Amino acid sequence: MIRTFETHLIREQKELTGCLWDFIPCQGENAGKVYKVATPGCWETYPDFGNYRGEAIYRTSFVAEGDIRLEFKGVSHTATVCLDGQEIATHYNAYTAFEVVVKNLAHGEHILEVKADNSFNENSALHIPNDYMTYGGVNRPVVLEMLEDAYINYVHVTPYRKADKWNAKVEIKVTNLKEDAQMLDFKALIAEEAAEWKDVVIEANDSIVLSSELEFAEVSMWEQDNPKLYKVSVTAYKDGYAIDDLIDRFGFREVSVEGKKILFNGKPIHIKGVCRHEDHPQFGCAIPYAAMAADLDIIRHLGANSVRTVHYPNDELFLDLCDEMGILVWEENHARGLSLENMQNLNFEPQAEKVIDEMITLHYNHPAIYIWGILNECASETEYGKECYRKQFELIKKLDTSRPTSFASCKFKTDISLGLPDVVSYNIYPLWYHNTSVEDYLDDLYQWIQSDTEGAGKPFLITEVGAGGIYGYRNNYNSKWTEEYQAETLEKQLTAILNY
Repeated sequence: MIRTFETHLIREQKELTGCLWDFIPCQGENAGKVYKVATPGCWETYPDFGNYRGEAIYRTSFVAEGDIRLEFKGVSHTATVCLDGQEIATHYNAYTAFEVVVKNLAHGEHILEVKADNSFNENSALHIPNDYMTYGGVNRPVVLEMLEDAYINYVHVTPYRKADKWNAKVEIKVTNLKEDAQMLDFKALIAEEAAEWKDVVIEANDSIVLSSELEFAEVSMWEQDNPKLYKVSVTAYKDGYAIDDLIDRFGFREVSVEGKKILFNGKPIHIKGVCRHEDHPQFGCAIPYAAMAADLDIIRHLGANSVRTVHYPNDELFLDLCDEMGILVWEENHARGLSLENMQNLNFEPQAEKVIDEMITLHYNHPAIYIWGILNECASETEYGKECYRKQFELIKKLDTSRPTSFASCKFKTDISLGLPDVVSYNIYPLWYHNTSVEDYLDDLYQWIQSDTEGAGKPFLITEVGAGGIYGYRNNYNSKWTEEYQAETLEKQLTAILNY
């Protein structure tokens, strides 16, 4: 399942995953053997490959001709793509999508091979040995699309209130696939209002971005208890004939910061959320739709209203569900617990910034996303680290000014980067990593922020808290890792935080 709604009515689209592919490991005693495996999938879930780290090839075939677009929603964590034996693309990072356009493909059956690599090395600055799995595989859908003379890359809708009416800025990016300039027309339709661009000239093999402003007399807001979604449909025309389209969804809502409050549609909200990894004991990070929905049912049943996508961009299918259920999302780029030395890796800045670019470009329209986050628990107490945070926040603001920013710090009374984000956030683990009173620890941290840092006066979130527990483990003295200690600790932590 690609999305929860149709994204094209004109452009022909077909999912290549959702069926068996060939899986061929490249190292070890099984190197060269061909296995039939279901896709999307992670090879750690296959028998005999639970600890496999290295390269493996996924292979399938399809029939097509002409100009095509292949979109890979996620390959972990480095991908090399070959079509009919020729390399056509490479990509780094498991958690963001990438595309490759192939022109003038001959009619017939074609062989698609994806070499996935989940190994750790100096070329990988973000995927490092960590306390969560770095899986290998084609872990999200692969989609084949048939293109004509030009195609619509994206449509971004930015809703805002003006003079008690909802308005929206609409931006579309379009690419000309031909070797000569083309004149095209475009139409975007939202809630019976239309934006049109006539006689648009796009140079050969070039892309342009078009924008327009719309005003709406009568629309409903996207709110958590009434998550009203609207479709934006963009169509490209050549000589009066529709040649391409793109459909996405968004909601009329605004997020802003005022003093110590986060405002949602002008009203302060109290965030009560959970952190969620894309990880499942049976499916790894290739989470099926039903498992995503089950997670969100549990989150709502707990009384939570938000989910943080630790520590990477999530599958857009999950974001679709959050949009539909009215669950707020803190989404962040991929980086967790990087030391100063890790951040000084020459690949760190370009790889982290590429994740931000791909994440925001693809997920821009999701109304559930209310905060962009970066660099969880990285070296924000150092001058070098602070400069990295500054550059990444500046990049976010270039891509999207409609959402606040934050990062989750664990630097107790040493962080020097709190002046950079819109929202100050901390991960704390009193009674777990240290035996400190929750009330005292939280008050000490908060008073330091308000009195001695550039984070004073900003909204403040606790973004991680908790204690570990082993299912079914008990003893007579309720020590750490028992279910009883975990439950007691969570109760003390949450009570102190929610009462602050």
